[in-house]
Amino acid sequence: MALRTALLGLVLGGAGLAASRVLRRVEVAGGSMAPTFLPGDRLLVLARPLGNPAWPSVGDVVAVADPRDPDRTLVKRVAAVDRAAGTLELRGDDPGASTDSRQFGPVPVASVVGRAVYRYAPTGRTGPGPWPRGYDRS
Repeated sequence: MALRTALLGLVLGGAGLAASRVLRRVEVAGGSMAPTFLPGDRLLVLARPLGNPAWPSVGDVVAVADPRDPDRTLVKRVAAVDRAAGTLELRGDDPGASTDSRQFGPVPVASVVGRAVYRYAPTGRTGPGPWPRGYDRS
Protein backbone atom coordinates (compact mmCIF):
# COMPACT_ATOMS: atom_id res chain seq x y z
CA MET A 1 0.00 0.00 0.00
CA ALA A 2 2.82 2.43 0.86
CA LEU A 3 4.49 1.69 -2.46
CA ARG A 4 1.26 2.40 -4.33
CA THR A 5 0.81 5.72 -2.48
CA ALA A 6 4.41 6.72 -3.16
CA LEU A 7 4.05 5.80 -6.84
CA LEU A 8 0.82 7.79 -7.13
CA GLY A 9 2.50 10.80 -5.52
CA LEU A 10 5.41 10.53 -7.94
CA VAL A 11 3.09 10.35 -10.95
CA LEU A 12 0.96 13.29 -9.81
CA GLY A 13 4.05 15.34 -8.96
CA GLY A 14 5.50 14.63 -12.40
CA ALA A 15 2.23 15.60 -14.08
CA GLY A 16 2.17 18.86 -12.14
CA LEU A 17 5.76 19.61 -13.11
CA ALA A 18 5.02 18.85 -16.77
CA ALA A 19 1.92 21.07 -16.70
CA SER A 20 3.89 23.93 -15.16
CA ARG A 21 6.33 23.76 -18.08
CA VAL A 22 3.56 23.59 -20.67
CA LEU A 23 1.18 26.29 -19.39
CA ARG A 24 2.19 29.63 -17.92
CA ARG A 25 0.17 32.57 -16.65
CA VAL A 26 0.66 36.11 -17.94
CA GLU A 27 -1.06 39.36 -16.97
CA VAL A 28 -1.60 42.06 -19.58
CA ALA A 29 -0.03 45.25 -18.22
CA GLY A 30 -0.73 47.96 -20.78
CA GLY A 31 -3.23 49.08 -23.39
CA SER A 32 -1.24 48.10 -26.49
CA MET A 33 -3.48 45.12 -27.29
CA ALA A 34 -6.84 46.91 -26.83
CA PRO A 35 -9.59 46.13 -27.52
CA THR A 36 -8.52 42.47 -27.75
CA PHE A 37 -6.88 42.50 -24.31
CA LEU A 38 -7.12 45.13 -21.61
CA PRO A 39 -4.83 45.89 -18.66
CA GLY A 40 -5.45 43.27 -15.99
CA ASP A 41 -6.56 40.53 -18.38
CA ARG A 42 -4.94 37.27 -17.37
CA LEU A 43 -3.93 34.72 -19.97
CA LEU A 44 -2.86 31.10 -20.05
CA VAL A 45 0.09 30.73 -22.41
CA LEU A 46 1.03 27.44 -24.06
CA ALA A 47 4.81 27.11 -23.96
CA ARG A 48 6.66 27.28 -27.26
CA PRO A 49 7.34 23.77 -28.56
CA LEU A 50 11.01 23.12 -29.18
CA GLY A 51 12.09 22.29 -32.71
CA ASN A 52 8.83 23.32 -34.39
CA PRO A 53 9.75 25.63 -37.30
CA ALA A 54 6.09 26.27 -38.20
CA TRP A 55 5.38 27.88 -34.85
CA PRO A 56 4.43 30.67 -34.18
CA SER A 57 2.25 31.87 -37.04
CA VAL A 58 1.24 35.32 -38.24
CA GLY A 59 -1.78 36.42 -36.22
CA ASP A 60 -0.90 34.43 -33.09
CA VAL A 61 -0.89 36.31 -29.79
CA VAL A 62 2.34 35.53 -27.97
CA ALA A 63 4.02 36.31 -24.68
CA VAL A 64 7.63 37.28 -25.26
CA ALA A 65 10.52 38.47 -23.13
CA ASP A 66 10.82 42.23 -23.55
CA PRO A 67 14.04 42.84 -25.55
CA ARG A 68 14.64 46.00 -23.50
CA ASP A 69 14.11 44.31 -20.12
CA PRO A 70 14.22 40.47 -20.10
CA ASP A 71 12.57 40.39 -16.65
CA ARG A 72 9.41 41.85 -18.21
CA THR A 73 6.99 39.93 -20.42
CA LEU A 74 5.12 41.54 -23.33
CA VAL A 75 1.91 40.31 -24.97
CA LYS A 76 1.90 41.06 -28.72
CA ARG A 77 0.56 39.76 -32.01
CA VAL A 78 2.90 38.14 -34.54
CA ALA A 79 2.96 40.35 -37.65
CA ALA A 80 5.66 38.48 -39.61
CA VAL A 81 7.89 35.43 -39.25
CA ASP A 82 11.38 35.28 -40.74
CA ARG A 83 12.25 31.59 -40.53
CA ALA A 84 15.68 32.07 -42.12
CA ALA A 85 16.73 34.51 -39.40
CA GLY A 86 14.59 32.91 -36.64
CA THR A 87 12.93 36.22 -35.80
CA LEU A 88 9.45 37.63 -35.39
CA GLU A 89 7.96 41.04 -36.07
CA LEU A 90 5.55 41.87 -33.26
CA ARG A 91 2.75 44.44 -33.15
CA GLY A 92 0.20 45.62 -30.64
CA ASP A 93 -3.42 45.76 -31.78
CA ASP A 94 -3.53 49.47 -30.85
CA PRO A 95 -0.58 50.93 -32.81
CA GLY A 96 -0.79 54.30 -31.09
CA ALA A 97 -0.39 52.75 -27.64
CA SER A 98 2.09 50.01 -28.52
CA THR A 99 5.83 49.73 -28.17
CA ASP A 100 6.65 46.84 -30.48
CA SER A 101 8.99 45.75 -33.28
CA ARG A 102 8.59 49.15 -34.94
CA GLN A 103 10.66 50.53 -32.04
CA PHE A 104 12.83 47.61 -30.87
CA GLY A 105 13.08 45.59 -34.08
CA PRO A 106 12.49 41.89 -34.69
CA VAL A 107 12.82 39.52 -31.74
CA PRO A 108 14.38 36.06 -31.77
CA VAL A 109 11.94 33.15 -31.72
CA ALA A 110 13.87 31.87 -28.67
CA SER A 111 12.54 34.84 -26.64
CA VAL A 112 8.94 33.64 -27.05
CA VAL A 113 7.50 32.35 -23.78
CA GLY A 114 4.46 30.89 -25.53
CA ARG A 115 1.21 31.41 -27.41
CA ALA A 116 -1.86 32.76 -25.60
CA VAL A 117 -4.63 30.15 -25.62
CA TYR A 118 -7.12 31.18 -22.93
CA ARG A 119 -8.16 34.33 -21.04
CA TYR A 120 -9.09 33.20 -17.51
CA ALA A 121 -9.76 36.60 -15.92
CA PRO A 122 -11.50 38.93 -15.42
CA THR A 123 -14.89 37.30 -15.05
CA GLY A 124 -17.07 38.13 -18.04
CA ARG A 125 -14.13 38.33 -20.46
CA THR A 126 -12.98 34.72 -20.15
CA GLY A 127 -12.68 32.33 -23.04
CA PRO A 128 -10.38 30.56 -25.46
CA GLY A 129 -8.53 32.02 -28.43
CA PRO A 130 -7.92 32.55 -31.21
CA TRP A 131 -8.50 36.26 -30.92
CA PRO A 132 -8.63 38.03 -34.28
CA ARG A 133 -7.24 41.53 -34.39
CA GLY A 134 -9.67 43.94 -32.77
CA TYR A 135 -11.57 41.15 -30.98
CA ASP A 136 -13.63 42.50 -28.07
CA ARG A 137 -15.57 40.09 -25.87
CA SER A 138 -16.79 42.68 -23.36
